[in-house]
Amino acid sequence: MRNNIMTAASPHAAYTRTEPRSVRWGLIAVALGFLGLFVILPVAVVLVSALEHGVSAYLAAIREPEAWAAIRLTLLTAAIAVPLNLIFGVAAAWAIAKFDFKGKSVLITLIDLPFSVSPVVSGLIYVLIFGLNGWFGPWLNEHDIKIIFAVPGIVLATIFVTFPFVARELIPLMQAQGLEEEEAALSLGANGWQTFRRVTLPNIKWGLLYGVILSNARAMGEFGAVSVVSGHIRGLTNTMTLHVEILYNEYNSVAAFAVASLLTLLALVTLAAKSAVEWRTKRQRQAPERAIIEETPA
Repeated sequence: MRNNIMTAASPHAAYTRTEPRSVRWGLIAVALGFLGLFVILPVAVVLVSALEHGVSAYLAAIREPEAWAAIRLTLLTAAIAVPLNLIFGVAAAWAIAKFDFKGKSVLITLIDLPFSVSPVVSGLIYVLIFGLNGWFGPWLNEHDIKIIFAVPGIVLATIFVTFPFVARELIPLMQAQGLEEEEAALSLGANGWQTFRRVTLPNIKWGLLYGVILSNARAMGEFGAVSVVSGHIRGLTNTMTLHVEILYNEYNSVAAFAVASLLTLLALVTLAAKSAVEWRTKRQRQAPERAIIEETPA
C-alpha cells in the first residue's frame, strides 16, 4: 500500500526514467551553461574586479564617507519600506483570502500594478505629485517640506516597487488554507487578535518570511524609481545602486565594484535565505503526507 501511494504521488517519475541518458545530460548541460554565463560569471567578475587592486584598496573604497552614507541610506530605506510592506501585505492578503467584498478584483489588480509599471515611470509619478511644479509642490515648498530629492521620496518610491511581494506570497497560501481553523478558534471563544496570533500566523509564517526576504532584496537593489526621485546628491540621497553608477561613470571602477560587491553579497545571502525558507516550507507541506503514509497499513 505504501509503495502505491508513493508511486501515485510522483506520476512523472517513471516517465523521466525512460528518457535517454543523452537527453537528460544535454538538458543539464544547457541549464548549467545558462547559469554559468548569466549568473555565476557576472558574480565572479564583480568580486574579482572589486579585489583587483588588493584588499587595502577594497576596504578604502568601502570606508569612504560617501560610500558609508549610501550604505546607511540603503539600510534606512529598507528598514522603513519592508515593515510597512509587511503590514500592508498581511492586511491585504487577509482581506482578499478571508472575505468577499465589492472591488476585490480591483484590489488584486492594484496590488499587481508595480509589476507592470516601469520603476522609472513610478518615480516620475511621484515627481509629478510632490515635485516643485507638481500637484502638492507649491504647498510643500511653502511649508518647507521636502519629499522629492530627499529621503522621503526615496522611501515612497521604494515602497511602491516592493509592496506586492508580501501580499502576493500570502494570498494563495491563505486561500489554500481556507477558513476552517479560524472559524473553529472563533467558535471556541478566541477574539480576532488571538485567532490571528495563534492560528493564522503560525500557518503563514514561512510564506510571510519568504515575502519579506524578496521585498528586502528588491528594496536594497532598486535603481530606476529611486534614480528619478533622489536627485543624485552625493552623501545625502544616493543609495548604494546610485553610488555605484556615479563611481563607474567617473571611471573609478575599483570603488564601483567594491560597493557593487556588497550588493552582490547581499544577493547571495538573500538567495541562501530564500532557499532555506523554500526547503522549510516544502518540509512543512510534506509532513502531513508522510504521516498518512506511515500510518497506512501495508
